[in-house]
Amino acid sequence: MPPEPAHALFRRAELFAQADVISLHMVLAASTTGVVTQAELAAMKTGAVLVGTARAGLVDEAALIAALRERRIGGAGLDVFWHEPLPPEHALLSLDNVVLTPHLGYVTRDNLAAFYAGVVHNIGAWLAGRELMPLTA
Repeated sequence: MPPEPAHALFRRAELFAQADVISLHMVLAASTTGVVTQAELAAMKTGAVLVGTARAGLVDEAALIAALRERRIGGAGLDVFWHEPLPPEHALLSLDNVVLTPHLGYVTRDNLAAFYAGVVHNIGAWLAGRELMPLTA
């Protein structure tokens, strides 16, 4: 990533240090991959929350999981993941300071209808002891 001007670094550092909520709204590109590093997470207040609904690749996954496990930040709300769907053993699924939602921030009416039809199907399958189908939107 190219270095930012000193004034941009100051504003970014100040933002992470002072914000109660950081919500990411960026495209994933070579210049934005990993833009939220361990340093930004370390600068956040202990009660601050990181909201990720854009692209998971914007955030250093290992650094976020460590910050959440160690309760260096208050929590995270995530709608996007580094691996979709998340594997059942993924660390995020065991943390009580994370809210996870299925990647639905971009859906159209047709996608939403298909997704919820799949949810209803899976509830019936689960109740009947049948195999569940993966849900995608």
